[in-house]
Amino acid sequence: MNYRNLTPSMSLLLAFEAAARHESYTRAAEELSLTQSAVSRQVQTLEQQLGVILFRREGRTVKLTEVGRLYQREISEALGRIRSATLHAIAHHGGGGSLRLATLPTFGSKWLLPRLHEFYRRHPEVLVHINSRIEPVDFATSGIDAAIVVASGEQAGLVSHRLHAEELLVILSPALATSREVWTAQDIAGQTLLSVANNANAWGDWFSHQGVALQSMRLGPSFELTSHLIQAVRADIGIGLVPRILIADELAEGTLVSPLPAHASARGYYLVYPPRNQALPALEAFRGWLLEEPGLREE
Repeated sequence: MNYRNLTPSMSLLLAFEAAARHESYTRAAEELSLTQSAVSRQVQTLEQQLGVILFRREGRTVKLTEVGRLYQREISEALGRIRSATLHAIAHHGGGGSLRLATLPTFGSKWLLPRLHEFYRRHPEVLVHINSRIEPVDFATSGIDAAIVVASGEQAGLVSHRLHAEELLVILSPALATSREVWTAQDIAGQTLLSVANNANAWGDWFSHQGVALQSMRLGPSFELTSHLIQAVRADIGIGLVPRILIADELAEGTLVSPLPAHASARGYYLVYPPRNQALPALEAFRGWLLEEPGLREE
């Protein structure tokens, strides 16, 4: 066996990985600062070296074959490990390094960013680059080192640190809150109920816990971002059900009112990352700070 054929050059692999991710030679060429024909030639060379067809040509577009898709999955993960190892080496040389962190947008703006100065005070040598993500992070292809997510449990294949249990609060505008002396779950059911797309079952779970028939719910608009839902509640568009951790300031200021006790959901906040990143110095520093932060630590 010619082992050289089993270790294609990095230029061929990078061209294939970019073309496979975009399913476009043109977009891969733009990303790699090459010409479209150069990317095409490199992919063809790789196909000849492997003896398999990785792409189907369909007019002016390309589509991965079944073997191409399997190869992409493995190569993307391998390239992710190489990039992580490189960052690890750079971080050791520089004494701190950088961390690319994905986080939910509202959690990032409402909780993390107002406290991040404390992390920098303790670790001025580390840079944390914040990426807002709602969808699941693909650690093999995104270049993200770690993420803060909301989930019902630990994430398969990832190191998971539970940070905080999610507690949900019903929130009303002050004007609506004063329209009744006492609010009950049945009263809430008669209002326009706002929801967040990534937790569409929250109201159903809440009413089931309260013993209120789901048929009485009046579901209203859905929002992609919790921050938008919060603004909608303040604008008297409806009632929200949101994590307590995201509305502490509004409750303290009186711009939102919660008339009922908190409801413990089945979800929690987790710091997650691939096992290969566990010893990354920047991640070690951030993880240590985050797990000690009083605003998140569970008793």
